[in-house]
Amino acid sequence: MPRFRFAPVLFLFLLFMACSAMRAQSMGGAGSIIGTVTDVTGAVIPGATVTLTNPVSGYLRTQKTSPIGQYQFNNVPFNNYHMSVAAPGFNSAEQDAVVRNGIAIAQQWKLSVTTSSTTVEVESNGGDLINNTPNVSTEIDSSAIEKIPTEGSSSALSSLITMATPGIAADSNGLFHPQGEHADTSFSVDGQPITDQQSRQFSNQLSLGAIQSMQVISGVAPAEYGDKASLVIVTVTKSGLGTGKPHGDLSYSYGSFGTNILNGDLSVGNGKYGAFTSVNGVNSGRFLDSPEFVPLHDYGNVESLFERLDDQFSQNDSLHLNLSVSRSWAQTPNQYDQNAIGQDQRQEIKSFDIAPTYTHLFNASTLLSSNAWVRQDQVHYYPSSNPFADTPATLKDTRRLTNFGSKTDISYAKGIHSFKGGFSIDQTPLAEAFSIGITSPVYNSPCVNAQGSPDPATVITSPSQCAALGDTPNPNYQAGEAKFDLTRGGTIGQFGGTTDIKEEAAYLEDEIHWKNWTGSAGLRADNYNGITRRSMVEPRAGVGYNIQKSNTVLRGSYGKFFLTPYNENLIVSSDTGLGGLANNLGAYGQTPLKPASRNMFSTGFQQAFGKYIAVTGDYFWKYTQRDFDFDVILNTPLAFPIQWKQSKIDGYGIRVNLTQIHGVSAYSVLGHTRSRFFGPEIGGIIFNNPNQATATLPFRIDHDQNFQQTTHMQFQPKANGPWYGFNWTYESGLVAGNAPYAINNTTPVSLTYLTADQQQQIELTCGSVRATLSAPLTACAPNLLSSPLLRLPAPGTFNADKNPQRVAPRNLFDMSAGWDNILQRDHYKMGITLTAVNLANKYALYNFLSTFSGTHFVTPRTLTAQLNFVF
Repeated sequence: MPRFRFAPVLFLFLLFMACSAMRAQSMGGAGSIIGTVTDVTGAVIPGATVTLTNPVSGYLRTQKTSPIGQYQFNNVPFNNYHMSVAAPGFNSAEQDAVVRNGIAIAQQWKLSVTTSSTTVEVESNGGDLINNTPNVSTEIDSSAIEKIPTEGSSSALSSLITMATPGIAADSNGLFHPQGEHADTSFSVDGQPITDQQSRQFSNQLSLGAIQSMQVISGVAPAEYGDKASLVIVTVTKSGLGTGKPHGDLSYSYGSFGTNILNGDLSVGNGKYGAFTSVNGVNSGRFLDSPEFVPLHDYGNVESLFERLDDQFSQNDSLHLNLSVSRSWAQTPNQYDQNAIGQDQRQEIKSFDIAPTYTHLFNASTLLSSNAWVRQDQVHYYPSSNPFADTPATLKDTRRLTNFGSKTDISYAKGIHSFKGGFSIDQTPLAEAFSIGITSPVYNSPCVNAQGSPDPATVITSPSQCAALGDTPNPNYQAGEAKFDLTRGGTIGQFGGTTDIKEEAAYLEDEIHWKNWTGSAGLRADNYNGITRRSMVEPRAGVGYNIQKSNTVLRGSYGKFFLTPYNENLIVSSDTGLGGLANNLGAYGQTPLKPASRNMFSTGFQQAFGKYIAVTGDYFWKYTQRDFDFDVILNTPLAFPIQWKQSKIDGYGIRVNLTQIHGVSAYSVLGHTRSRFFGPEIGGIIFNNPNQATATLPFRIDHDQNFQQTTHMQFQPKANGPWYGFNWTYESGLVAGNAPYAINNTTPVSLTYLTADQQQQIELTCGSVRATLSAPLTACAPNLLSSPLLRLPAPGTFNADKNPQRVAPRNLFDMSAGWDNILQRDHYKMGITLTAVNLANKYALYNFLSTFSGTHFVTPRTLTAQLNFVF
């Protein structure tokens, strides 16, 4: 594989940092609040307690004023906040603050003298629970991140986003489907855009321990954000700036399947310099979600290091550098039949990221921010040492994805306007090598026998030989795959390729606040130059109105989006030349994947009930030309991008928040999606359902789900005492397009296309006879076919658009309990947390023979105990 040389890139970074004669201020996704506390005569008040809080996200910070009465909150996520100041001998005061950009907000205080001692308790009102913006978003703070029960694996970030955001359907291995799309998600980490996939089968995720807060935008995103924007996750990392003496925490957990987790972080800094370090390690006997409920061949580990350095050179200038490196190694989980012959496929991922950010505050209204970055994912997928220990095929995949670029913008806030404009340029060199050899004689047999099963005879090399053996031609036979069939004289098929993708974008947006109205208008232009080329101009607009008397916000928005193909295995999926796999391995159509266009509409409301309950609801419509998906190969983590002619998706998302009252807080997120796709399909390697690949009629894609909800409740009777958490998740079931079904009331259902292992996975039953590994079913009468893990249409009622096969509904329950300060110390704290995931040990599937992700079971009951030391 050709090697990408980093010397030019590193030189650019050194040049960037050396030329930063001006110094920087606040980072992407966060701002700051500064001010002075005085008495009515203007004398400063040192040691006053300033409190900053958002009751919905759970954000809470306190700070003492300096000897000259000043305070400064850095790294404050964009949001609405309630503030209070208290000092002995003075009356307390409260006011609200809104952080919309990186420009520092000045909040000055004058306290009057009191003759009686008072105890201040900060309370919010209904107005603090709503946010008058045209965009739909969910804010998650680190205080909530630490207490929501999640599976302690390398995909904790994805699990948290799925459980806290409405309109997201969960899938296996940390994958999730935002608003009916495959994985149409972008991250903005301290201003660095990341549009490549971050689930654990494609990359190594940022550790939750490094995250200060997240704003998850699920509506029409502002013009600053482009490409994959069904979900935009604006992430602010933790900083050591202004934290004082070194402090941090160290935790160790042990749980089911021999899972060991070690986490640690350290913060140190003053008003000018700051350093934050986070380390994370996981080792587990159930690292990836398994195709069997009992994990087989499923060990894995991940190690990661994150470092953030801040240097506040002056009042107006600062420099910030993010550094991260990670590695993961995992066995590919086996099915029973694969485990019996000793299959030993594995995957290794190595990732790093270098991302400096520079900002300069020209004046109280104007801020310049500039990001640069280089990041890389190297993925190596290894076959078994003996090719015939792999079934039904031996696979090898090596790919390198490198992305480097820069992004610069200027923010200007004056009066009712908040302008932001900027541009970005980035480059993504890709290198891929892929090989395949079929090792099972029944996988692509040219003939089927009298029972309809593939004939395993290796002497058969062509459908023309079927009649002589009393067989009939196999309707699913792929002639192009014959050259790679090792059981019939074929050889290993190999592919290698490189390409370089260049992208440029420019954007301008304005948010206008006038009386009770908020309006947004933006324009974005994108240019994509990769395997294919396309450019587009994308307008964005939205409006919100706050009915203050009833604490109601009404809003609506429109946006046009430019979506680019997924980069993972893009070259092999798009190849059309001689020897290319597109003509040989079952891909339908020989056209390289092209950028897509989307029109999206959103309308909704936000309503506060009293000062404790807030409800957010939004309905969306998305119309996409050339929408993207993925095609998994043989139930492995190897996935290849594909493209459909168009999609029409609509649905709703609702979030209900109960802010803390008497130690109880809760939220519930709900969603419904109708995800309709239209053929034909192009790209990929092997498509699991060829009938849909060439069809033009609409069908429900396998990330369509009628309804899902997650409810989280937390209870802490005393501030320094034990706390308790509970999750309830309901999923109505994703589409399972390759599950069997009866076309009418009389024709027997042929089951020979399912292996014995696949049949036993879903406990397939014909009347009173259940399929086993040694006795699979071959056919079944329409009215006798059933599976407790699937929801099959009644005989004769199947409709790919209105009534497809689905995974059976499931209810999952998780619980956690902890005590963060058992010893009741101020400086050194010991804590313990107990977590149970899938408390009822529910036997259920995420998916079955999914084109997108194969077959995987939900996590069995998992118990974890964690010890934590804070210093």
